[in-house]
Amino acid sequence: MSERQKEIRRRRKRRANYSAMKSKLNKVDATTKEKFIAKLRKMTPGADDLIKSWELE
Repeated sequence: MSERQKEIRRRRKRRANYSAMKSKLNKVDATTKEKFIAKLRKMTPGADDLIKSWELE
């Protein structure tokens, strides 16, 4: 498998994780939000933009 295909697969998986996290966001408490923030920061370098747009901080 080429590097390009691997990167595409990683991006698709990351996008699926984002959508799953965003759908759960309405039902969580403050401590779980902190866990989501930590997970987002581990997943991508652009996490700060997502955190701001999802209004987690």
